[in-house]
Amino acid sequence: MSTRGINFLDKWMAEHLPNAMTDDPVAISVLADQAMKAADKEGIRMSEIAEEVPSVFEVIAEAMDHREGGRLSTG
Repeated sequence: MSTRGINFLDKWMAEHLPNAMTDDPVAISVLADQAMKAADKEGIRMSEIAEEVPSVFEVIAEAMDHREGGRLSTG
């Protein structure tokens, strides 16, 4: 993933996921769509994110599964 793409996705998730506690696949899909629309708005192509992350949905779902104390675990 390009540095710009990973930085955008990390920042977007840190800002949006703490308020979206869910394991509902439909809600996670909506979040993934919102992330990609926000990236597009910032001029970041999907290919910049998809180089190493084939599924934004899976990244968000995994982040939701690895929360600690109600906050997103950033590693």
